Amino acid sequence: MKTILFSNVYVRSRSAVAGALEAKGPLKELFDKTYEDNYCNEKSFEKAERAMLYDACDIALRKGALKPSDLDVVIGGDLINQLTSSHYFARDLPVPFIGMYAACATSSLVIGQAAMWVEHGMAKKALAFTSSHVATAERQFRFPNEYGIQKKATTTSTVTGAGAIVLSDEPDQIRVSAFTPGRIVDWDHSDANDMGVAMAPAAYDTLKRHLQETNTDFSDYDIIATGDLSQLGFSFLMDLLYQDDINVHNHLHDCGLMIYDINKQEVFCGGSGCACSMCVSMSKLLNALADGTYKRIMVIATGALLSPVAIQQKESIPCIAHAICYERSDIQ
Repeated sequence: MKTILFSNVYVRSRSAVAGALEAKGPLKELFDKTYEDNYCNEKSFEKAERAMLYDACDIALRKGALKPSDLDVVIGGDLINQLTSSHYFARDLPVPFIGMYAACATSSLVIGQAAMWVEHGMAKKALAFTSSHVATAERQFRFPNEYGIQKKATTTSTVTGAGAIVLSDEPDQIRVSAFTPGRIVDWDHSDANDMGVAMAPAAYDTLKRHLQETNTDFSDYDIIATGDLSQLGFSFLMDLLYQDDINVHNHLHDCGLMIYDINKQEVFCGGSGCACSMCVSMSKLLNALADGTYKRIMVIATGALLSPVAIQQKESIPCIAHAICYERSDIQ
């Protein structure tokens, strides 16, 4: 069995901060902090992303009444080359740091890794974080926004934001109950402007494996949220499940379609980026667990592991999806 079950991992505190476009979306009131523009009072977009990470982690620690020195390990990642945002932020922390990359699936990966540290007694308190920024991501993977390149209708808008979560072995309202690591899935899709369709098979693979390995189905979850499949990718996933005669019980949703109002905001096919599933999870989804609206949820963060060089060399896009399950604890 590849799904890892936890019995001693709890959410001590969490946070989500978001950019100007996200602040105009339906989750605005749920974010801990929003910014008036994408510079976040910094001189470059890269420094802006780092500032968001600082704010997200600072807020999470303050909510948990913790200092950085109270942490045993910090695990994080982002989209910029060599995890620039994460490494430059973490250099100021007097705590062991592990950098991880899974593209837009990084949020579930770092949380799953942190949960393993806590579960096995290697850490009493672990901080996991991730971030993304529309300007830094576009500059690296496609074209700088300043170029004004015409975007295809199938593309998604990278979420500008950051999220952080502190996991602990001390019982609390919400616990992390399972982590299903993803497998690399490549269905020979090569359009970097349609990554939702490329990632859907990876979400399908992880979702089916998780349900089989845990002997559960959609009715056992109040909501199962994929990361950032876009309207097209989400429809593709629904079709794959329909062909398998799997009843989703109206419990399947996508974070990239929740963070924006795609009918009113110019975000093309929905939201994407490391911060997409992280910000939705740390705000809307875990809030619903905390107030008792939900009892069990699963977040399947999806990532397109493309390299701009490989795409230029006509390679296809390998993808991955990591799943994290949260449950409302008996401890109130």
